[in-house]
Amino acid sequence: MRAIETVKNIWKIEDLRYRILTTLLFVMVYRIGSYVVLPGIDPQGLAHLQEQTSGGLMALLDMFSGGAFSNASIFALGIMPYISASIVIQLLGMAVPYFQKLQREGESGRRKLNQYTRYLTVLILLIQGPSYLINLKVQMNQGAAGAFPSDFMFIITSTIILAAGSMFVMWLGERITDKGVGNGISFIILVGIIARLPQALGLEFVNRVATKSGGLVMFLAELVFLLFVVALSILLVQGTRKVPVQYAKRIVGNKQYGGARQYIPLKVNTAGVMPIIFAQAIMFIPITIVGFSADNASNNFMRAFMDNTGFWYNLVYAFLIVVFTYFYTAITIQPNQMAEDMKRNNGFIPGIKPGKKTAEYIDMIMSRITMPGSLFLALVAIMPAFAQIAGINSGFAQFFGGTSLLIIVGVVLDTLQQIESHLMMHHYDGLLKSGRIKGRTGSVAAY
Repeated sequence: MRAIETVKNIWKIEDLRYRILTTLLFVMVYRIGSYVVLPGIDPQGLAHLQEQTSGGLMALLDMFSGGAFSNASIFALGIMPYISASIVIQLLGMAVPYFQKLQREGESGRRKLNQYTRYLTVLILLIQGPSYLINLKVQMNQGAAGAFPSDFMFIITSTIILAAGSMFVMWLGERITDKGVGNGISFIILVGIIARLPQALGLEFVNRVATKSGGLVMFLAELVFLLFVVALSILLVQGTRKVPVQYAKRIVGNKQYGGARQYIPLKVNTAGVMPIIFAQAIMFIPITIVGFSADNASNNFMRAFMDNTGFWYNLVYAFLIVVFTYFYTAITIQPNQMAEDMKRNNGFIPGIKPGKKTAEYIDMIMSRITMPGSLFLALVAIMPAFAQIAGINSGFAQFFGGTSLLIIVGVVLDTLQQIESHLMMHHYDGLLKSGRIKGRTGSVAAY
């Protein structure tokens, strides 16, 4: 069979085999760490915390941490503080001249920006840590009085441990990027999401079959619809609009160059899954403000933004996704640079003057294809809310679109694309019989 032959070819390539095994090793370390409970916490007293994270926005937060949040693990805060810090630094890169200058300085500027991102991540962790511990105390004391250590030093040491745990997860992600397969941060999030799938699938099966709420037919119908949404997500990730570019003939010495027509593939969803991750990070802010507990919400306004099936939550969430799609597309695609590169290489878009007119034309095309792409991305993102309203359990509903599905599709395609590149480099067949796998951006997307 072709699949067995492909696996054999992958195993024959020493560098690829080493990268895959390294990735699996780091993932194993991450998964083990998600079950290491904070020192001083009795695991038997976490029943109320796990009940709290069984639905709503808390379930999403727990999913991003791979279950570490509900386990009161040393990795409980997960990778989201790093994502939040990345958002802030990228926004500063659009507004603050100093950060704009760093973005133009190449590798040295990128290292400085990464360093600032890490500093900001630590600051966010030092704020979120005590907030998480306060919520943990409330939930544990509901189950067993005095189960949560009451001394002040425990709060300080546990905050340091939580911050160190999240920074270690970030370090694991960077090591996967350097020595493993795919983008490490993306892979860490992917593993946390997939870890919840078997349990969610089992609960939905029991709910439909054992309790006779729709039966096996309804469960199979849900799976068919899920596959349909997956197919739509793949189309969203891979959809492109090709812009023709004609290269004029050049004669250098006795050789002739150019004269051929090529195409610029402008993606319908250039930003990939990043707008959803950015928007989700923003939507987690109310949880941090009120101490992770909906019971602590001081007014209806805060409660509305902690209900992931509510109207206002999903409206703001969809709006942020559209905004971040345009934002991320703007910093990824630079029409002026593309126009200059074409002009320098004697290229032009038929019917469009080189230079400024070409840049305006590319910008117009990007605006036209980004709008439907962003709206469809927002629709897929809020689809889990409709699934929950339709009666699907909250854990399984998260896979009917939203952050979970698009991250799974995007990261899997990017990882498979990198594996295929290694195979092609060593003159083996690709993973598909015809054509090549297309990732989100043509290469592995980086956070």
